[in-house]
Amino acid sequence: MIGARKPSTILMADDDPDDCMLTEDALREARVLNTLRTVEDGEELMEYLCHTGRYAEPASAPRPGLILLDLNMPRKDGREALREIKGDLTLRRIPIIVLTTSRADEDILRTYDLGVNSFCTKPVTFDGLVRLMQTMACYWFEIVELPSGRE
Repeated sequence: MIGARKPSTILMADDDPDDCMLTEDALREARVLNTLRTVEDGEELMEYLCHTGRYAEPASAPRPGLILLDLNMPRKDGREALREIKGDLTLRRIPIIVLTTSRADEDILRTYDLGVNSFCTKPVTFDGLVRLMQTMACYWFEIVELPSGRE
């Protein structure tokens, strides 16, 4: 049962509802106990993190322990959201994993330059996604020590 030591919210920003559903299924299959919440684009991601718009009530948007970020989304893409998050003193410590279909060197270099913690290409099979979610949760919630989010 992964995620038992440090239960935390995983926030996924991805405009593809099928990818969000598959990720939720993969987390369940991998027996990751962390809650998954999803947002559709970078604008909604920032509303969630800053408690504005539909997320004005802090209880509706618990601080995530980890963000899974797609790069190519409408309104505000992942690169723009990453820049804003890592530029904000209250948000920059939240670990961010880019989870995208891109394998472009430019995307990899640019996101690391912006402060991403990891860059992963979305697996092509469900079994691959389960393994990725299991490994990711084990590393981020069982092995490393994360900041509590308190100032």
